[in-house]
Amino acid sequence: MSEYLNSFFFGIYPYIAVGVMIFGSILRYDRDPYSWKADSSQLMSRKGLRLGSNLFHVGILLLFFGHLVGLLTPHWVYSPFMTSGQKQLLAMVAGGIFGSMMFVGMVILIVRRFGNPRVSATSSFWDKAILLLLFAQLILGLLTIPQSAKHLDGSSMIELAEWAQKIVTFRGGAAEHILHENIIFKLHIVLGLTIFLVFPFTRLVHMFSAPIKYLLRSGYQIVRKR
Repeated sequence: MSEYLNSFFFGIYPYIAVGVMIFGSILRYDRDPYSWKADSSQLMSRKGLRLGSNLFHVGILLLFFGHLVGLLTPHWVYSPFMTSGQKQLLAMVAGGIFGSMMFVGMVILIVRRFGNPRVSATSSFWDKAILLLLFAQLILGLLTIPQSAKHLDGSSMIELAEWAQKIVTFRGGAAEHILHENIIFKLHIVLGLTIFLVFPFTRLVHMFSAPIKYLLRSGYQIVRKR
């Protein structure tokens, strides 16, 4: 039973989650383009928004691209100048720093989203749910650091990278690399995939909208001061 669940969550579920994220986002943009945005709550309250939002966005972007590079870079690329253990240690230090930034930012945003009556009243179910899901994912990610510290030879890093690389290249046997990993790593991966799954139904879709055209505009928008 455990091997079946392992095969499902780490061999099949990644394709379900990413498939729903891609096609769900396309359908949302096609059918309901006016919802393709992150509703601003700045008018409701500015307290804590700038600090919390900046720490959150910087932290999550650095963590995302750190995971992307760390998991999808083949071993032969970095092996001439870095061992697997050194790469794992680098990931632990960087993850701890960026994760702490994101943690502080998320605490500020969660307190604001749930504790401010005006902001809470104008927030949708998914506005609150995705914030909690991301916070839970961050906590799991931070918990992987002390677990990784128990084996600094980089063995888990190699197995996780092999899993990710086999998934993105559609090779078989990916789930086998996760079978014997610690439950913290497994929960971190499953929750991350679940965030991909619910992505089209949340405010996260605005990540696909890069406002490049605003960099090329001829003038600035004039806003009347109070």
